[in-house]
Amino acid sequence: MWDKRYSTDDFAYGTEPNDFLRESMELLPVGDALCLGEGEGRNAVFLAEHGHTVTALDASAVGLEKAKRLAVEKNVTVGIAHADLADYKMEPNRWDGIVSIFCHLPPSLRKKVHRDIFQSLRPNGVFILEAYTPAQLKHGTGGPINAAMMMSLADLRDELAGLELIVGREVTRDVNEGAFHNGSGATVQIIARKS
Repeated sequence: MWDKRYSTDDFAYGTEPNDFLRESMELLPVGDALCLGEGEGRNAVFLAEHGHTVTALDASAVGLEKAKRLAVEKNVTVGIAHADLADYKMEPNRWDGIVSIFCHLPPSLRKKVHRDIFQSLRPNGVFILEAYTPAQLKHGTGGPINAAMMMSLADLRDELAGLELIVGREVTRDVNEGAFHNGSGATVQIIARKS
């Protein structure tokens, strides 16, 4: 599915970073950052422009090729990790920041990935997430069509146990990120730090 979505010349979700990431990035320690489900690279490139050493991880080789192209256009370097999160092994104490923007996974895999994030962050490392909540189904402006793939603040509090929640909220906001996220959206936003 993702290779097909990314196979056009246009960027499916645009080339600008996610608004919540842009607003929150001052809380992300400058250092090694991992972007999960990064697709065509817009968020990774943005972080690289602000001094981070970034790795963009995605299962779509087509998306990652576009991420490389975007990095060249913006004159930054972004590392590429072509992997499915079901198989990717997160190294302990590896990352200063981990970013997950609209990376929707089946619940069992999502719980595993979120447990791994705690282990993989360095002390004082920060995790930033924005995802659609089940309330997004009534908006129909992007995201999965299956509520089980979406996230709630209550679920994330449990899944991210051990991390200090700096920001944790569910909001309805305008999401204007390319052709596939366009309009009013019900999202959950998280900024969490490892002590």
